[in-house]
Amino acid sequence: MQKTMDVSVHGFFKLLEFLVVVCMVAMVIMVFGNVVLRYVFNSGISVSDEMSRYFFIWLTYIGAMVAMHEGGHLGVDTLVKHLPVIGKKVCLFLSEALMLFCNVLFFMGTFEMHELQVSNVSPVVGISMIWIYGIGYVVSVVMGMINLNVLYRLVTGRISEAELVQVIETEGLADVEKQMQGSKT
Repeated sequence: MQKTMDVSVHGFFKLLEFLVVVCMVAMVIMVFGNVVLRYVFNSGISVSDEMSRYFFIWLTYIGAMVAMHEGGHLGVDTLVKHLPVIGKKVCLFLSEALMLFCNVLFFMGTFEMHELQVSNVSPVVGISMIWIYGIGYVVSVVMGMINLNVLYRLVTGRISEAELVQVIETEGLADVEKQMQGSKT
């Protein structure tokens, strides 16, 4: 059962990565095509301006979900990495609980604006704006599930000590820290 769930989650995030690529390619084609049309033919496609903006919104939120799943968001571990294990656990719990709270607020805000966005129509394309801002439902639920998973693993003791600091260091920073530690000894 767990194996099937892991495969499903992996497939879902691979689909999201594919959607990021599709949005990026579509944006490049629309914007570049419009530039060429304006420069060469002194005309353009107004739909491409609006749709490239919408794709950028979707790309940003979908990319945020993928980054959260991979642990790729920026963070500062200066204090946390020097704490004892219990301190790291408390900080991780507070961090995940606050993010979960923000995701609940994001979902509630999207829900509160739903009626307005359904009746609001985009000026050029003519689609309901809920197709653009409704991504808030997906993002808040997916990120909330990631937060709940980390909290569950933390509370049940299924999280390793290495996972308690949720910051991925860049190679350059790790090299600098190694050099600094070497010079102290």
